Amino acid sequence: MNANAVKTTIVFDDRTVRHFTIASMIWGFVGILVGLIAATQLSFWQMNGRFLQTITGGLIQSEGLDFLTFGRLRPLHTNAAIFAFVGNMMFAGVYYSTQRLCKVRLASDLLSAIHFWGWQLIIVAAAVTLPAGLTRGKEYAELIWPINIAVALIWVVFAINFFWTLKKRNEPSLYVALWFYIATIVTVAMLYIVNHLSLPTSLTHSYPLFGGVQDALVQWWYGHNAVAFFLTTPILGIMYYFMPKAAGRPVYSYRLSIIHFWSLVFIYIWAGPHHLLNTSLPRWLQMLGMLFSLMLWAPSWGGMLNGLLTLRGAWDKLRTDPVIKFFVAAITFYGMSTFEGPLLSIRAVNALSHYTDWTIGHVHAGTLGWNGFMAAGMFYWLVPVLWGTKLRSIPAANMHFWIGTVGILLYVASMWASGITQGLMLNQLNAEGTLPKYEFVETLERIKPLMITRTVGGGLYLIGYVVMLWNLFATIRSGKPVTDSREVYVEPKKHDSMPWKEVFLNDPILYTVLGIFFCCLWFFLPSYANVGALAGGIALTIKGVARFKATHQSWSFWYEKLLENFLPFTVLTFIAVAIGGLLQIIPTVIVNRGDRIEGRIQKLYTPLELCGRDIYVSEGCYNCHSQMIRQMVPDVLRYGTGRRDDYSHLGESIYDHPFQWGSKRTGPDLAREGSKRDYTWQVIHLRNPRDMDRNSTMPNYPWLFDKKADIDALPGKIAAQRTLGVPYEPMTADVIKDKARAQAIEISSALKGQGQLVEPDRQIIALVAYLKALGSWEEKLPAGDKSGDRPSLTPGNPDNHRPVAAIPAPAK
Repeated sequence: MNANAVKTTIVFDDRTVRHFTIASMIWGFVGILVGLIAATQLSFWQMNGRFLQTITGGLIQSEGLDFLTFGRLRPLHTNAAIFAFVGNMMFAGVYYSTQRLCKVRLASDLLSAIHFWGWQLIIVAAAVTLPAGLTRGKEYAELIWPINIAVALIWVVFAINFFWTLKKRNEPSLYVALWFYIATIVTVAMLYIVNHLSLPTSLTHSYPLFGGVQDALVQWWYGHNAVAFFLTTPILGIMYYFMPKAAGRPVYSYRLSIIHFWSLVFIYIWAGPHHLLNTSLPRWLQMLGMLFSLMLWAPSWGGMLNGLLTLRGAWDKLRTDPVIKFFVAAITFYGMSTFEGPLLSIRAVNALSHYTDWTIGHVHAGTLGWNGFMAAGMFYWLVPVLWGTKLRSIPAANMHFWIGTVGILLYVASMWASGITQGLMLNQLNAEGTLPKYEFVETLERIKPLMITRTVGGGLYLIGYVVMLWNLFATIRSGKPVTDSREVYVEPKKHDSMPWKEVFLNDPILYTVLGIFFCCLWFFLPSYANVGALAGGIALTIKGVARFKATHQSWSFWYEKLLENFLPFTVLTFIAVAIGGLLQIIPTVIVNRGDRIEGRIQKLYTPLELCGRDIYVSEGCYNCHSQMIRQMVPDVLRYGTGRRDDYSHLGESIYDHPFQWGSKRTGPDLAREGSKRDYTWQVIHLRNPRDMDRNSTMPNYPWLFDKKADIDALPGKIAAQRTLGVPYEPMTADVIKDKARAQAIEISSALKGQGQLVEPDRQIIALVAYLKALGSWEEKLPAGDKSGDRPSLTPGNPDNHRPVAAIPAPAK
């Protein structure tokens, strides 16, 4: 010990940790309950509000309630599960462990309080606005722009409090859990800000800055990595802290921790495009996403094994300690999910799984198993410590574990079976190979028992969660809040003094940068030239390994010194996660613009159709319907209009802000809806889908016939669209509104002639106008081309949007 060390007492801020813990427990119940209701709605359409009329014997007349439809509740469920349940749990775990690992109290009690209450207000705002239909229409990014600004500000408060605490720390070296917290903070900030860049048109409405394929890429760069850096990396940090604490054993391998961290944060960020396989996304991006997704197997399983093997010599605790049971099961579910994710990113597998319940099962194995069970294990360990008592009932905790496990297995297995069944049925053609064998609704009837089984599994999980709540609140009542304090010896600080030249000019950084450079050359260079890049990369790897063997002590010394300097460590982490996004997004934003696309180009929406599109987004229709016919024979024959190349082309949605390609088909694809059905069919269907198909599970939309369309907002919306690059001609506000009203009157008159009386100013008129416009495009020829032949959409890359091959001609 340094002779100049001063003994001091550190009083930790456990009050904030208690607040976040209780908030997570409560919001978790809300999120799971809303999810259970939404799951029930997929099997029983009456659960969209019609049930109120039934259970009250007709006292409440309701054909459906707008704020209770699946399209509005599903975003509430996902946001509650991610940001309210896991978010609060994450903050509790981060704040508790960071203080112990840094041997210092949180930097600011004021910032901690602002963080807690600000985050809860954001959750309440989301709980009010999402059921009200105020949404941006992008998965996991639905919150309207004022709330998004609040999220960014509160996240900055969290970041300042965390990094300020690191600056004041009395422990020089950063433990592995802190690495994952750092990666979480900087990466979530980057992802959230870029994906939520918007141009407001009012206090509650905005359009994303990106449109079409650009928006699709940015959204799933965010959406995939929100799972990675909000639901995975911080929970891994919590695993690295609480698992050794609960087991009474050190982490299995420090070296494996290093490999796990750096490979995970670098590779994960590239994998987003695997959510868009077989779509009109440029082929190079699809292949890049698939490649990096497959590479994720190694670091993910490295982390899983590091967590499980931490129990070496303590496996007997698995029989008696519920905390260990939950942690082991959670890590196992993490391993299962991270095996399945890369599997689903293979294009051939994705052709079957995408848009089906298989993806839903995959996601919930992670959220219920990994996040839910890690949260439960942390709560069971943390609550008795924070309130200075013993857990109220170990048998109840064990009962929670087994009920929850059975619930997860029922849920996931039923979704696997449902997804594979529906995928096979949708992809099956008739004997002649000219038409789909099954109607879409037939697949829904086939999987209905599996959907009900999913609901039963979710119900069991909720019951187990309620048992946990009883157990934990009984534990809280039996104790009293305890504030932990520790005596530490504070030495004169020598850390956080690493010169920036030393940070960057060294062998580990040099070989890493050159390795990435050669990998990029190998991927992007044309044939034969890329072989040279591959050979160069192999030679560099051999030289790097030899160099490491010869000078491994200097490499280790550099990394140990880096861990004593949080700011350089943070900068290197940010660079590692930013590279992938820059190399994917910048070329797409520059090249894939409306003025650069040839071939099919989207027709601009009329003012009324734009109004209808905003209603479509507000009702959450993208949660059940896609607008993307994939480059697959079954998709083209089922959802196209008969043309042999009638998959969705890149230019057809280039002006869509936000894009609406979707990720799940509870209903059929709508990319060509405009050419298939008339206004009358749409109106009858939206009033009561059972009038068109008695087996439909889609909710009624009676309020669309009562609410007026917001025509007065259209001038501002079209002005915003023009700012974003949509080539609308200049129009005065009066001209815009007159055009919208004239088209509405025309549609209303046409409906009246078919026996449907609807006032022209109603939302239903605007919505059917938009549905009728879906699939409208025109041909854009290259400059100087007079041939009339349809050109390739992306010159120089004929493989990017190649025609679907082997579609047989219709039988005569």
